[in-house]
Amino acid sequence: MAIFSRILPLVPPGGRRPFLAELAANAALLGVRELAARRQVPPTSQQPPTAPPPRLDPAFGAERAETVEDFVALAARDDVPGAPRVRTVKFLMTGVDGDMPALWLMQTNRFQYHYDFAVTALGVTQSLAAFNTDTYFRDQRKNLAGTIVRHDSFAEGDGPTGLYAIELWPTDPVGVRHVAMAVRAIADALPFAAGHLAYHPAGTTQEARYRAEAAAYADAKVRVVTTDELFAGLTFTPMNLGLGFGTLRIVDAARASRPPTVRDVVVLEQTPNDLSHVAGIVTAVPQTPLSHINLKAKQNHTPNAYLAGATTRADFVALRDQIVRFEVTPDGVTVAAASADEAAAFLEAQRPKAPQTPASDLTRTGPQPLSELGFGDAIAFGAKAANVAELRRFLPAAMVPDGWALPFWCYQRFMGALGLDDAARAMIAAPGFVDDAAVRDAALYQLRKQIKKATMPADLRAMVGDVQVTLAAQLGAERAIRARSSTNNEDLPGFNGAGLYDSYTHRADEGHLASTVQQVFASLWNFRAYEEREFYRVDHFAAAMAVLLHPNEDDERANGVAYTKNIYDPNWPGFYVNAQLGENLITNPSPGAIPEEFLISRLGEHGEYETQYISHSSLVPTGTLLLAPADIDRLVAAMERIQPHFATRYGRADDLDFAMDIEWKLRADGSLQIKQARPTVD
Repeated sequence: MAIFSRILPLVPPGGRRPFLAELAANAALLGVRELAARRQVPPTSQQPPTAPPPRLDPAFGAERAETVEDFVALAARDDVPGAPRVRTVKFLMTGVDGDMPALWLMQTNRFQYHYDFAVTALGVTQSLAAFNTDTYFRDQRKNLAGTIVRHDSFAEGDGPTGLYAIELWPTDPVGVRHVAMAVRAIADALPFAAGHLAYHPAGTTQEARYRAEAAAYADAKVRVVTTDELFAGLTFTPMNLGLGFGTLRIVDAARASRPPTVRDVVVLEQTPNDLSHVAGIVTAVPQTPLSHINLKAKQNHTPNAYLAGATTRADFVALRDQIVRFEVTPDGVTVAAASADEAAAFLEAQRPKAPQTPASDLTRTGPQPLSELGFGDAIAFGAKAANVAELRRFLPAAMVPDGWALPFWCYQRFMGALGLDDAARAMIAAPGFVDDAAVRDAALYQLRKQIKKATMPADLRAMVGDVQVTLAAQLGAERAIRARSSTNNEDLPGFNGAGLYDSYTHRADEGHLASTVQQVFASLWNFRAYEEREFYRVDHFAAAMAVLLHPNEDDERANGVAYTKNIYDPNWPGFYVNAQLGENLITNPSPGAIPEEFLISRLGEHGEYETQYISHSSLVPTGTLLLAPADIDRLVAAMERIQPHFATRYGRADDLDFAMDIEWKLRADGSLQIKQARPTVD
């Protein structure tokens, strides 16, 4: 978080206890100093702070930063909602209740907490509780604590670039008098920031107070930048830091004259729906952290960034179709010419040294209802099907799809009986397949076509038909069936395989379900899936496809993706959510579609949840929220159960980095459905 970075864990190994009880039990042990003390009862007598020294030890901070270099010397790198790895300087104002308020710019790499700075640098002798009483959550305060966030890539039209955003603790309802005081003091202390300084209300609490006092802000001539304005103005976001080598390709979509491969750095006009493993990614439109391409970038350690105007940037154009060294840093994207040998050596160093064989249990030879499956059945039915079945064990039955699953055995029986494994081996051995991506893409397309058009063995077809009849009896003959991929090399810890395989909807008038099942089988041989397995030296013929079958949901009100942790500060209890209107997917967005993106975490004075919006959906009228407070409450309640349950199942109950990546939707009637859960790739 921008103001208190890396607060120690408030989540116990076995799951979340009530927030205040957790603080009371563990505050002293965990050292959650600044925030925990706000929940303590202040002592009956408080010792006033001593007068600050006339000059501040430079090791502790400064009273002014005359230049950008001075600011950077005080700054730490931090993740703030919507802007990873930005430079931040924390500040403390003392004496704001008197005539001589003082501003202190903290050495932010040295001090995580304002109280520690006050004690060490200013000689404050108050208790922690007394300091917090004087500093937060009330208009009658003696101190003001906050952060200056430097957004280097902020631009307004043709105006100057760069913004220094003044942020306060998001749930602290600071009024205009104190905000104006802070803005004036910081403007004086940072002369180089003239014209680039603004107050940013960082949470819904502050947004509401700003709206109530908007006229007073105008009278005080305080510049305010809302969250929507802030993130609309950013021209660069480092989605995944890193280094890569490859041929620089500027394309309008993921597919051009040939599909990109792991030997390509791609510069894209739009965020693609279909992108194979590549060496580097730049999009000219903003991305969300939970899009498929960014999830794959994190999984594959691929540098990835949003950069406005990327396709016409001069250094990219100059190196187009040449081998480059490509790097995404917190401050920008760099490219430089590189040699083929450098690129080959770097690529080889990224690949596993030994072949990998995904496990599968082929002794399970028949379909199973989800009611008879659970977490441990992933070895035969894939993690996607097994985890949906597991969700049904502890969430309300109406919240999770019910249905059936076909095991890996069905796919292996289909491919073996029809000689399609032999056809795949011949394809891989054919001239040009290994060396030419265009040849490889065309050959894989033909194999998929062959799989889709083949006649399923009679015994297997009858088995699938029986499941179709059972589902029709359960759901009604006119209800569509969703057939979803569930392989043995996706949805796994450290490898989620996001977007590699395909799912399809089978409508009541489309005849036998076998045709749709074969479409799912065929997706095991998607170009992007083949490329991913090849890079990781995964045995293509040990890879297997199970199929999850459940009712299809039409006319959904909203859909989304969420992480069961605070991705900006994983040690602070919270959840990160993306939502979009109807069936417009977060993972594979339509061109130009911006989701509703927010962080919800326990930042309130008494442990209340606070929502910090990063963006609002571009598909609804301005000012409209996709998720109402009641919708968010239901989603959070589900995630509070999902996180500890799967942490225990995966043997990660003591691992504070563990979280689940869930896909959810709001049905037409407004009810919540959790349709997938898998470990995150962070």
